[in-house]
Amino acid sequence: MSKKRTIAEINEKILSGKAVVLTAEQVAAMGREATPAEIAEKVDVVTTGTFGPMCSSGMFINFGHTDPPMRMERITLNNVPVFAGIAAVDAYIGATETALPHDQYGGAHVIEELIAGRDVMMHATAKGTDCYPRTEVKTLINRESVNEMIMFNPRNAYQNYNVAVNSTSKMKYTYMGTLLPSFGNATFSTSGELSPLLNDPEMRTIGIGTRIFFGGTTGYVAWHGTQFNTGKPVNEHGVPVGNSATLALIGNAKEMNTRFIRAAYFEKYGVSLFVGVGIPIPVLDEDLARRVMIRNSQIETNILDYGSPGHDLLGRANYESLFSGEISLNGKKIRTAPLSSLRVAREIAETLRGEIAAGRFLLTAPVENFRKTSGLNSLDVRL
Repeated sequence: MSKKRTIAEINEKILSGKAVVLTAEQVAAMGREATPAEIAEKVDVVTTGTFGPMCSSGMFINFGHTDPPMRMERITLNNVPVFAGIAAVDAYIGATETALPHDQYGGAHVIEELIAGRDVMMHATAKGTDCYPRTEVKTLINRESVNEMIMFNPRNAYQNYNVAVNSTSKMKYTYMGTLLPSFGNATFSTSGELSPLLNDPEMRTIGIGTRIFFGGTTGYVAWHGTQFNTGKPVNEHGVPVGNSATLALIGNAKEMNTRFIRAAYFEKYGVSLFVGVGIPIPVLDEDLARRVMIRNSQIETNILDYGSPGHDLLGRANYESLFSGEISLNGKKIRTAPLSSLRVAREIAETLRGEIAAGRFLLTAPVENFRKTSGLNSLDVRL
């Protein structure tokens, strides 16, 4: 049995330039020939990556005080409403917010433009008070003029996610993209064997305080994500089949890169934000080595009918077949298409690998690990 190691010991190897760092795809390929014991002996860190639409995202902004001062109560950025009920000049802009229900421009676009360094029109109004007498301001802001731009995303990096199909005779426009009638296509949005939480499914090394790649810069896991649910069933390889865990992430948006933060519009559904996330997995022992060896053929997810009111479960598919461009469902061949970008996910994993190998990115042990959960509550819609 290979020797167990600690994150501190791995960090020492990183600083000395002796750490062996591979991407999750490289280790998955290596695992076809090597045993978990051999991988645990040879590999120190495995890097992961994902880049896909993550609606539950947004950014805190501190605009700085006006002269005379003002408590901003209603604020728009490029005509997109932002939440101002925090403090005098603090606000939160949600990625999916739009000025009108069918707008194709929203909070995600404002976030991307600010990260890109472009000017954005800010308009704020207030009733005025003795200590904050000003009642209106309209001015251009940008990344340099505001005090802080803090990306805080309540739910990112789903551990696994559904495949979406449409059984009805009508086109369906969803957050999973446009679904053709009569099972004309199937969409999915996870990077498979590169996906962060699929390489440490029990989150032994991922918790509060974990240092990550986030939007092109260093970020951190702030908390478990909303709708965090570890009560989902697992397959024979120990991989959750279903949405399962999520992460709440935080990072300095002023340091982010629009290569890894991009706005998107889904036809007749709305605005979303593509977010790039990469998490390093330290190979502490044989169990983690076995986890990071996971291959697309061993990762399954549910096929749901987005044409039915309750999104009925129709079957399962693995990521090898999903990435091949075709799955089978009840004897019918269905074309598949990813919403996430495997190319950018690979770029994230490789970028993170390079930063660690060069000694510029050290690993952190979680301040606290996440608790297991048994399920989620649903909203009571009774009047």
